[in-house]
Amino acid sequence: MTDKGGPHLLRAFGSGSLIALTAALVLCATASATTSRPRVLAVKFDNDVNPVTQSYVNDEIDRANREGFSAVVILLDTPGGLSTSMTKIYKKELASKIPVIVYVSPPGSRAASAGVWIGQAADILAMAPQTNIGSSTPIDVGGGNIQSDLRRKVVNDAAASLRELARSHGRNVKWADAAVRKARNFGATEALQQNVIDVMAPTLPALLDKVDGTKTKPKGLVLHTKDAEITTVDMSFWKKVLDTLIDPNLIVLFMSIGTLGLIVELWNPGLIFPGTVGAISLILGLFGLQVLPISAAGALLMLLAFAFFAAEAFVPTHGAITLAGGVCFVIGALLLFEPAGNTYQVSLPAVIAMAATLAALMALVAFKIVQVRRAPVVTGSSELVGQVGVVREAIAPVGLVFVRGELWRARADGERIESGAQVRVDQIDDDLVLEVKPA
Repeated sequence: MTDKGGPHLLRAFGSGSLIALTAALVLCATASATTSRPRVLAVKFDNDVNPVTQSYVNDEIDRANREGFSAVVILLDTPGGLSTSMTKIYKKELASKIPVIVYVSPPGSRAASAGVWIGQAADILAMAPQTNIGSSTPIDVGGGNIQSDLRRKVVNDAAASLRELARSHGRNVKWADAAVRKARNFGATEALQQNVIDVMAPTLPALLDKVDGTKTKPKGLVLHTKDAEITTVDMSFWKKVLDTLIDPNLIVLFMSIGTLGLIVELWNPGLIFPGTVGAISLILGLFGLQVLPISAAGALLMLLAFAFFAAEAFVPTHGAITLAGGVCFVIGALLLFEPAGNTYQVSLPAVIAMAATLAALMALVAFKIVQVRRAPVVTGSSELVGQVGVVREAIAPVGLVFVRGELWRARADGERIESGAQVRVDQIDDDLVLEVKPA
């Protein structure tokens, strides 16, 4: 029995095991295919380069490295910005352990000025059709050329930096130098032909499929991005609020409202509202001043302007100090963000409008304060003289008059005045009896 049953049992057992093993292999293959699908983090960057956007981009690059993404793509569209923030971004790109792709998109976008460094520091630099890159010549605060020896130093430093990024990534070194020295700018098609960029693609999925298997320079990383799962991120609401608060026009406006509110509160203690609004506005303005680089000369002129506005109430100059404050305010506001570059300049019409409004308000407040100070002091019962009251009990010759919420004995120089008539207080005698006449 053992000899006959054994082979049958073995065959039955082997057949069942084969089916189970096949099912297990299929499940493992399916799970492996699901889990091995590459993931790409797409970071939207359609803003200028400043400390807020720099923090946002660097945090996302760190996240992509930390969470094991196959690559991180910066969807770039920028006019440029602060060189200090730009440097921090491209240093983060160079230090990334996973491939960093900069993709100038969608059509109509640009990578200008600081955006060129961000692009050239990427492991893969790509552009969508109808986009452009370049114009990286350093400029002064007014948008013009930097003069003399300083220009040579700044331009040479910038050109060397961009050339080295292009060289290490196998791109066009001569164009990188011309982008700085001659503000050279290429469209996507010409940039691809001249080896300024690595790839041109109409969409992000098409780009990821096209660069799959590419070995990057100088890191030597191999891209695995075909059919990748794309996770797109944008700036959080809070980051967008912070980015709005560093607008130079808003900073100057907040500083103006803050100073005006505090001055009014100091002149009239106990009003509460001007002081509260002023303190909040001043803190918001100081946040912007902390984030953006500022000029000491501009800050001192702004402080001098506010001092002139405050002094108008105490020094009778018939508006001369207020005018001086307005002039200092305009010049100081225009100089305030000089180190931040042309991207962060205050609008001249906005500054003039703010200066005129501040001067008018301070002049009005000063006028009212002086008017109150020069008015005769009126206290006690003498305050009733000139007031109009209503007769409550007929005056014949003495009656009762209701004035300023109180009843007073009154007489009318021998006249009879009926109840309900209006009378005006002429004077008050020593017995606190009002001398009145028909109003």
